Amino acid sequence: MSTLAIYEKSDRVAPREVIRDHAEISARLKTLGVRFERWETNQPLSADAGQEEVLAAYAKQVGKLNEEYGFQSVDVVSLRPDHPKKDELRAKFLEEHIHKDFEVRFFVDGSGLFYLNVGDTVYGLLCEQGDLVSVPAGTLHWYDMGAQADFKCIRLFVVPDGWVAEFSGSGMAECFPKFEQFVENFA
Repeated sequence: MSTLAIYEKSDRVAPREVIRDHAEISARLKTLGVRFERWETNQPLSADAGQEEVLAAYAKQVGKLNEEYGFQSVDVVSLRPDHPKKDELRAKFLEEHIHKDFEVRFFVDGSGLFYLNVGDTVYGLLCEQGDLVSVPAGTLHWYDMGAQADFKCIRLFVVPDGWVAEFSGSGMAECFPKFEQFVENFA
């Protein structure tokens, strides 16, 4: 179940609010410029579906977003528990960063945890299959896929280079619950 936990930066252990209603999560995130929607994920995919198969299955959804934003780069990021570089990739995405481009992900399978660092507040957003999330350009954030990463996402970018991050070096991600703890406590 998609979940939003809202923390004060001064209280990194207990969120001041936990929201599980998708419409309410969407409305709350909209005030931050974050697009959060529930999309259908009923396209059949093979267990080891690669980029071509995923993009073909969701061509209509990608086309709709492309018409709206004019994306120049689209890819699929997919990690399973047996991926040989899962720890390295988790560490990379766990570092707080920003993008000059807005970050758009459509979860076609699995789940992942975004944290958004906005002002005095940190928002923990557990995304699940069917969730579309768009993080505005310049928003400090990080992503935790979990120690046993198991997700498949379509990523879309306006810039042709795709995923390019500027890391803050703040260490903020170390101060909040990791994926496993978040799921155990709130999902």
